[in-house]
Amino acid sequence: MIEFCKMSGSGNDFILIDNRELDLPVHDLNGFINRVCARKGAVGADGLILIEKSETRDFRWRFFNADGSEVDMCGNGGRCAARFAFLKGIAPKKMSFETLAGVIDAEVDGDTVKLRLTDPTELKTNQKIMIDDIPFDVNSVNTGVPHVVHFTSYLDEFDVIHIGRSIRYHKEYKPAGTNANFVEVVDDKTIRVRTYERGVEDETLACGTGSVAAALIAAEKNMVASPVNVIVKSGETLRIHFDKTEKGFAQIYLEGKANVVYEGRLWEEAYA
Repeated sequence: MIEFCKMSGSGNDFILIDNRELDLPVHDLNGFINRVCARKGAVGADGLILIEKSETRDFRWRFFNADGSEVDMCGNGGRCAARFAFLKGIAPKKMSFETLAGVIDAEVDGDTVKLRLTDPTELKTNQKIMIDDIPFDVNSVNTGVPHVVHFTSYLDEFDVIHIGRSIRYHKEYKPAGTNANFVEVVDDKTIRVRTYERGVEDETLACGTGSVAAALIAAEKNMVASPVNVIVKSGETLRIHFDKTEKGFAQIYLEGKANVVYEGRLWEEAYA
């Protein structure tokens, strides 16, 4: 049996496994992840996180979406990984860990984690793409993974699934695809965000890197200023801190709760 911890980062839920001894007894890792992340048939989660040893940092992580695809970064997953590592004695309250996107710093304070992300790249505003033969206004930025941001005044009524999927698979973002975020500005310190996540292939209750992307694009367009409160689909609020300079954005932090849901053991019949 495989010991695991189920955690939630503002509505984004994850399965975390301490794999520092690299002894996960599965021969098909992607298939294993796909099966255990399936809702109703197994534990169910938006993604799975492996905590592994690092020679230079407190630990190394590997993050996988529910479809088994490995990606560079996940903000809410990163916050859960940091709190898990602290609770298990793997890392101190202030820590750094390796990801495919680079080294990430984090600080745990009770059930709240503040995560420093890598500086964004490929920021573009005021673009147009065609969706259903209609010009659609979009912006984009990579906050560890690629994100598209669209602003709307009707977020509650917005068709996140159809438009989100159309953007995720749009030819403009091939071959890797992109995440899609839909944003309503509440005031100069607050935005609301709904996200269609690549790899989950559905709307999720929260997305950390998507919330950061939405806040940075809104700041680039002079709609908001740091710190920005981001209200996600789950109803929880993430706080995004950043410095805006002539050269772009730096010192980017994602802050929010990372909650332990339960711990358990996976029987082989759940993933074999």
